[in-house]
Amino acid sequence: MTDTIFALATPPGRGAIAVLRLSGPAVEPTLNAMGAGRLKPRTASVRNLTHDGAYIDQALVLRFVAPNSYTGEDAAELHLHGGRAVVEAASQALIALGLRPAEPGEFTRRAFQNGRMDLAQAEAVADLIDAETTAQARQALGQLDGQLSATYAGFRRDLLHALALVEAEIDFPDEDVPDHLALTAGPVLERLADDLRRAVAAGRRGERVRDGYRIVLIGETNAGKSSLFNALIEREAAIVTPIAGTTRDVLDADLVIGGYAVTLSDTAGLRDSEDPVEAEGVRRARRRAQEAELRLWVRAPGDPQGLAADYIRPGDLIVANKADEGMAVFDGEGLESICVSSRTGEGLAGLHDWIAQRLALDLSGADFPAITRERHRLRLTEALEAVDAARRALAIAPEMAGDDLRRAAGALGRVTGEIGVEDVLGEVFSTFCIGK
Repeated sequence: MTDTIFALATPPGRGAIAVLRLSGPAVEPTLNAMGAGRLKPRTASVRNLTHDGAYIDQALVLRFVAPNSYTGEDAAELHLHGGRAVVEAASQALIALGLRPAEPGEFTRRAFQNGRMDLAQAEAVADLIDAETTAQARQALGQLDGQLSATYAGFRRDLLHALALVEAEIDFPDEDVPDHLALTAGPVLERLADDLRRAVAAGRRGERVRDGYRIVLIGETNAGKSSLFNALIEREAAIVTPIAGTTRDVLDADLVIGGYAVTLSDTAGLRDSEDPVEAEGVRRARRRAQEAELRLWVRAPGDPQGLAADYIRPGDLIVANKADEGMAVFDGEGLESICVSSRTGEGLAGLHDWIAQRLALDLSGADFPAITRERHRLRLTEALEAVDAARRALAIAPEMAGDDLRRAAGALGRVTGEIGVEDVLGEVFSTFCIGK
């Protein structure tokens, strides 16, 4: 029999209200034992909770009957006064009555195992809890609502349709079926491959919304990168001095621009140096420039093109800094430029707006929400490779095409948890907080 579990579903510590969640077959006997029996399902009722004659608290209690609960099991919520002593007394009473504290993600894992949600929706619960921006919350809500799962289900339907055509030719060669029936799966697989290819290509977008969009400041020493960094994050995080080479490591700061999470990085000035410490900082700056989604090339009046030009890509931005010392014009790089002054604040609002527009362009889309995790992207890539292999095998050996299509179906099934899920369940639910 499944254990009955409980967990604190509100932040630990002192508060106005603390909520303990219960789930499992012993919920009803537990409520009876604590003086909260015979509750009408899904109706909040005030009860005096006790255990072994000791008064615990006057609580608001809700009872949910399987399968109409979050986990699909009998469940309950105890809305207690938020003092630590009250929560501790209630928890000890539950343990004495045979319940055990839940593991991280165990409530949502039970919801998945009981068919209340698929694996992609379960991951969305964790993403929604962790969401710190409107874009992250919007993406998680769409995924929780089943939009991402519906996309995967469409891929799977097309795949199974093609597999049925292939299997019909293999299993019933002597029956009255059209000649070369397997070949009719070709157009279906071609469309499916195109859809999978677009999904994989757009996969980074959803991950960037979830994990943060990386912007790096690069340029010459003394171009004003650290001053601009401090101005953009609105605090004195980076050390600023007139001495060239002051910044010798990558400094990151998280902020929100236009509703999107951004990680902004200040880096060492790009130059050749005999100083081993500065040389290491330059190496790290180069690596961060290569990894970032957007590079802001910070340049001051009189700056040469320098080593930063080697890392600039189409779509990056030149930030002509120190506008208060004289307006600089940089031509020939094929990039947009914005003039700012970190000291006076001139142009910073325009730079902020430019970044916000760029984020909206890169991270929003009609197929929102996109792939949100590397796990999804790897499985879709695996499915795409198998579908392409099946397309090549159709005219040569339909039975080989069938094997490839079953492999593709397995890869898609592992995304939503329809098949072969044991190897991913631990990875998925280990990131959850206890009360979920």
